[in-house]
Amino acid sequence: MKGQSLKIYVILYLVFLYAPIVLLPLFAFNSGTVIAFPLQGFTFGWFIEVFTTQALLEATRNSVFIAVSVAVLSTCFGLFAARAATRYNFPAKGGIVGFVMLPLVLPEIIVAVSLLVVLIQAGLSTGIWSVIAGHVLICTPFSIAILQGSFTNMDKSLEEAAVDLGETPLSTFRLVTLPLVAPGIIASLLICFTISLDEFIIAFFLSGNEPTLPVYIWGLLRFPARVPVIMALGTLLVALSIILLITAEYFRRRGLRRAGKRDVGGFL
Repeated sequence: MKGQSLKIYVILYLVFLYAPIVLLPLFAFNSGTVIAFPLQGFTFGWFIEVFTTQALLEATRNSVFIAVSVAVLSTCFGLFAARAATRYNFPAKGGIVGFVMLPLVLPEIIVAVSLLVVLIQAGLSTGIWSVIAGHVLICTPFSIAILQGSFTNMDKSLEEAAVDLGETPLSTFRLVTLPLVAPGIIASLLICFTISLDEFIIAFFLSGNEPTLPVYIWGLLRFPARVPVIMALGTLLVALSIILLITAEYFRRRGLRRAGKRDVGGFL
C-alpha cells in the first residue's frame, strides 16, 4: 500500500512538473493564434517567424554573447576558488567559501535591485556589460560547486609526483591538473551558459536598451497574437537546455570514471 502511494505521488509530481513543457511544442505547431484546445491545424510558420524577426534575433545575439562571456568568466573564477578551497588551508577558510557561495541562496530580485542601486550611485549606465557582471555573480557559485567535486575526486599524489619529477607548479597545473579536471570545466561552462541564457530578473533590471532573449519574450506577452511565437521559441530553448544539461552530465560522469570514483548523484 505504501509503495503504491509512492508511485502515485511520483507520477502526479512528474505530471505537474513536465506537463507545461509538453504543452509548448503542441501549441508551437498549432496554426491558430489562440492558445486553447482543440488545436486548429499544423504549421511550421511560428518557427519560421522566430528566425525572421530582427528584434528577436538581436535579443538572441545579446543573450548568446552574455552567456558565453559569463560561462568563461564564471568557470575561470570557479576554477581558482575551487582549487584554493580543496588544496589549501588559510584563516577563515569556511567563512570565506560560504560568503562566496552566498548568491546561491540570495533571492535574485534582491541581487538585481542591489546591483542597479550600485550602478546608479556610481553614475554608470546599464547594458550588456552590467548583465554579464550580475550573471557572473550568481553563476560563479555553481561553477565552484561543480569544480570542487572535480578537485576532490582527483588524486593529489599525481600532482605531487609531477613536482617530484621536476615540473614547476605552473606546468603541473597545466599538464596534470587541467586535463584531469577538464570534464568538470566543460560541465561548468555548459551549466553557467544555460543559467545565464535563461536568467530573467537580473537581465530585466540591468539590460537597459539592450534586452536579452528572456526580457524580449516577456515584452511579447503584451501582444496575444504573438504568443504562438513565444511557444515556438520556448520549444527551441527547452530543447537547447536539455541538450546542454545532458552534455554536462555526460562529462561529469566521464570525469568520475576517469578518477575511478563511484557516481552518487548528479543532474540526471
